Amino acid sequence: MTRELTELELLHELEAVAEENVHRHLSMTKDWHPHDYVPWDDGQNFAALGGTDWDPGQSTLSDTAKAAMITNLLTEDNLPSYHREIAEHFSLDGAWGTWVGRWTAEENKHSIVMRDYLVVTRGVDPVALENARMSHMTNGFASGGNAGLLDSVSYVTFQELATRVSHRNTGKACGDPIADRMLARVAADENLHMMFYRNICGAALDVAPDQTIRAITKVLTNFQMPGSGMPGFRRNAVLIAKGGIYDLRQHLDDVVLPVLRTWKIFERNDFTAEGEEQRERLERFLVDLQADAERFEDARDRALARAAARDEEKESVR
Repeated sequence: MTRELTELELLHELEAVAEENVHRHLSMTKDWHPHDYVPWDDGQNFAALGGTDWDPGQSTLSDTAKAAMITNLLTEDNLPSYHREIAEHFSLDGAWGTWVGRWTAEENKHSIVMRDYLVVTRGVDPVALENARMSHMTNGFASGGNAGLLDSVSYVTFQELATRVSHRNTGKACGDPIADRMLARVAADENLHMMFYRNICGAALDVAPDQTIRAITKVLTNFQMPGSGMPGFRRNAVLIAKGGIYDLRQHLDDVVLPVLRTWKIFERNDFTAEGEEQRERLERFLVDLQADAERFEDARDRALARAAARDEEKESVR
């Protein structure tokens, strides 16, 4: 059995990779400004300043788009908790500290631009949105006492990619070219963030293969989006899945499998018996996830067919 590396040893072993990828990120990212993505001409005062307060008829968003926008924004709002988590695991020294600061600053743009867009266009109830933000941020986010560096970097690899997929599909669901452009910009950031974490985790597989495959398996078999504790999450998640914005099929085909292929998880030959056991456990999980995705798709197709039949019946009565 190989000796496991401590957190400090892992940080030291991976620091050169972190530095290389910080430079890579800075060379690839593009500066952008949230105010450039908001249709300010659509704005008007609320009642406190002599205008009119929000009512549902002012929103042009579908229920699915509203659910996705609220869920995505409240997720982004919890940035202080995510900053704490990543700073605790990565440290604030050297390349790690540079990344923590840069990542935090870039992520903060996402909540700024999304909230400005929703308030200006009156896409959702701003009072309900603020109440939900207060509740969600007060509860915060914590990965749990057993999480370590490898758990953290594995989780954010998949989570950043999942967020990219969700933002991109939400933009399309809004039916507004401004929202689509805005969320495409946000999704591009998330993709670059994912690449940083994916490269760190890939290097960790070379440095400590058994430890890293154990973390990856643990993360995937217990995966939840960071917004799972927010008000109304279950209802919104159902709408988002039924609306094709983010469901089990996308989670498997667009997030989990592409990352595992990049790491060549099922081609590696450097695991010991413990690592092989974890890889086999992961493989069994993927089989179950595939079956779950198929069951969800079948149920969604039947529900859509029933809804279409009801609509057709109503039309024939008219």
